[in-house]
Amino acid sequence: MPAAGLSNKGEVMNNRQLGDNGEDIACKFLEKQGYKILERNKHYSRFCELDIIAQQGQTTVFVEVKTRRTSDFGSPLEAITKSKFSNIVKGVHYYLSENCVKDYRIDVVGITLRPQIKIEHLKNVYIT
Repeated sequence: MPAAGLSNKGEVMNNRQLGDNGEDIACKFLEKQGYKILERNKHYSRFCELDIIAQQGQTTVFVEVKTRRTSDFGSPLEAITKSKFSNIVKGVHYYLSENCVKDYRIDVVGITLRPQIKIEHLKNVYIT
């Protein structure tokens, strides 16, 4: 595996690659916690994407993943604004309208890559 924040060629990752890398790390983390990954990168519009849809027991879990190279500019969790969370909620509602889901929640996973990989997992998040 390349150094955190670097591509396989040792080049600095662009934002899309950084996000994909963070989602890969989050999926592995969640699977180790017993989650089953159902879908990734479910798009409903230009502004509405659900990063990970997983299942923990009977609960469907919608997971937003934020990744930062370092914590120099704060935690990746601080990057989730009210506007971003509102778009996540819209995506959840779209998903619920298309699927029979009885129990669900929204989680957030923040990943910092350097100096070492740090994973923060907040469950059942609601932002007002």
